[in-house]
Amino acid sequence: MFQMSSPSASQPSLLRQLGLTSAAALVVSNMIGTMIFTSLGFQAGDLGSPGLILLLWVVGAVCALAGAFCYSELGVNFPSSGGEYVYLTRAFGPSWGFMTGWVSFFAGFSGPIAGSALAFSAYLSHFWPSLSKDKPITSFGPQWFTIEIGGAQLAAAALILGFTVINCIGVRPTAALQNVLTGTKVAVVLGFIILGLGFGTGSWSNFSQDAVRTSTLPVESQFAVSLFWVYVGYSGWNAATYIAEEIRQPVRTLPLALTIGTVIVAVLYLLLNVTYIYSTPLESMKGQMAVGRVAALNLFGPAAAGIFAGLMAISLMSTVNAMVTIGPRVYYAMAKNGAFPEAAARVHPRFLTPTFAIVCQGICAALMTLTPFPDLVLYIAVLLNAFASMAVGSLIVLRKRPGWQKLPVVSFGFPLVPLTFIAVGVWMTVFGVTVNPRVTFAALATVAAGAIYYRIKRGTAQG
Repeated sequence: MFQMSSPSASQPSLLRQLGLTSAAALVVSNMIGTMIFTSLGFQAGDLGSPGLILLLWVVGAVCALAGAFCYSELGVNFPSSGGEYVYLTRAFGPSWGFMTGWVSFFAGFSGPIAGSALAFSAYLSHFWPSLSKDKPITSFGPQWFTIEIGGAQLAAAALILGFTVINCIGVRPTAALQNVLTGTKVAVVLGFIILGLGFGTGSWSNFSQDAVRTSTLPVESQFAVSLFWVYVGYSGWNAATYIAEEIRQPVRTLPLALTIGTVIVAVLYLLLNVTYIYSTPLESMKGQMAVGRVAALNLFGPAAAGIFAGLMAISLMSTVNAMVTIGPRVYYAMAKNGAFPEAAARVHPRFLTPTFAIVCQGICAALMTLTPFPDLVLYIAVLLNAFASMAVGSLIVLRKRPGWQKLPVVSFGFPLVPLTFIAVGVWMTVFGVTVNPRVTFAALATVAAGAIYYRIKRGTAQG
């Protein structure tokens, strides 16, 4: 039970048909997502300094590059699709391979889908104010676990369920829609930066104006906690490892794709934050979720702000659809290997899609929209950080094996690169636990539930 299997000679195998451009584009399209369109308003109150916020994204970029370098070496030595599932299984055994798939369901895909859908609602609130997160119809539950239901949550759930239905019907309509949405997303980001800095009515003096901090934590502690937002923003730098089996010349192409993709996104993220701050004093950004809409309003006026709000909402639709599409394929592949609940491997006889996995993910993501946005981000970041750190840590274990191919960028001062990534992850987690223990408890409960399920299934199989 839960063993990695090898394809037989009679089974068709994936073709190595993706080159450097396609692999790097996949990284870019997976990375550009919710946080860059939403997080500045929260960071403004937490840190209060434009310089610290830009430094935050630089530190996040360095960590993402360190992770990309380590994943590159892992991918070169295990050029099969699966990413963390493959690495943790090889280093620590099948139970950890299963756990990374379990966590991916909740924090890798369902949670980020919910977060992107809520951000979509925030941008639509420019046209329909009732969709604002600040206007719930009702809320209930204890203070430490509040459930909110309002226009924002209903619109987010409707978007998720809509894409869930489309993905159930077939791959072709999904792919065609995704191509249009991804193209729009990249064009919106580039257009916003070029038009905003080149022709917008902003002010460079905004970079010397601090905001009044709303966080009571010391700045150094808050900086570590705020890195969680950036961590989620940069998540996706490992995207090419999930399709390593389909990349031509993976020894050369995979490290370059991960590095080039991460650097491109890091530059775009820094320029976007510069554009945001150039448009609006940080004090006026505090608490705003749809920061792109606020920036567009100040840069171009009300009419253009509506256009950009709509385009950014479409960009977030691209993020939602991409994850609704990719997630079930990950569960399907793992279930076929016996490393995930077998129901995830069911394929609809007519539509030929993993319908059961798609529907379960859609329901879970829709329910997670009821979680307050900051709590959702922290939950996602804690779990993704933990398992990415474990995957990077597996490199230290696996490098001792004979015949291991070592990349020069990782070998330089080894184990400096993996330890840098792990140390920052531990630093973030320590402060995250102290700031919001209830979210950390929810993350631990998710892992514990997966461990219990795994033990039960293994016991049943052995019995």
